[in-house]
Amino acid sequence: MSTRRALILGVGAASLTGATGATARDDGLLLRGTRVQGGFTMGRTWPGAMVFVDGEALTIASAAGLFFVGFDRDAPASVQLEVKHGRQIARRRLTIRPGQFASTRIDGLPPSTVAPGDPALLERIRQESALKIEAFASRADTDDFRTGFVWPLETFRISSAWGAQRVLNGTPARPHYGIDLAAPAGTPIRAPADGLVTLARSGLHFEGGLTLIDHGQGLISACLHQSRIDVLPGQRVRQREVIGQVGMTGRATGPHLCWRLRWRDRNLDPSLLVGQSAPA
Repeated sequence: MSTRRALILGVGAASLTGATGATARDDGLLLRGTRVQGGFTMGRTWPGAMVFVDGEALTIASAAGLFFVGFDRDAPASVQLEVKHGRQIARRRLTIRPGQFASTRIDGLPPSTVAPGDPALLERIRQESALKIEAFASRADTDDFRTGFVWPLETFRISSAWGAQRVLNGTPARPHYGIDLAAPAGTPIRAPADGLVTLARSGLHFEGGLTLIDHGQGLISACLHQSRIDVLPGQRVRQREVIGQVGMTGRATGPHLCWRLRWRDRNLDPSLLVGQSAPA
């Protein structure tokens, strides 16, 4: 994507220039990524190597030696990355730059989508939450993230930035862990990368139509507020394959796609992966 087109679409310059090039030492570890809160690093190392972050075993390198590590919105200033394969060990101390997060206010939402109190609705929300937890627990043994991501819409306007602190109907809420792409209802939504569909469900209270795609090792895209869903759980999708249509279902005040990305329990800025790829 050219800088001019990115500016037309509302993409921040940091998304274009924040990536770090591949770096390597003579220790079997090659890294590439955007090391900022909400960012990531992709690595190439020994096939099957165990990957640790701050001493916690979090993933295993694929048969091609590829792995993914994400940094949450509130990630610390640095993390210790370590890969182990038998007696072989490689370590890196990674510096994580602080993110810049705005504050946004949204008014006019139905009260039941901000502070639900009806017991029957709360039970419905609990059941839907259990479905999402199970789908987000997927750990597909693939490295579909390796070729990078594309925008899930061909034409859009960014109506809400990732990571913004939200105020809903005057009430402070949790940060926005998605990036909102405004587009007309019915606009085709395309898979941002290859992957395995782990959830495809319409009518959820908050998300409306929701599709989750595991791109490998627990790196999962979420596409919210869909008016139509064209895939099924367990289905393999290819990058740019149509998976549904833009809508304004669930907690939404206008037609848009909320694109989210999660790795394990960490919330990531999906725009940072657009155009990125694993180390060659």
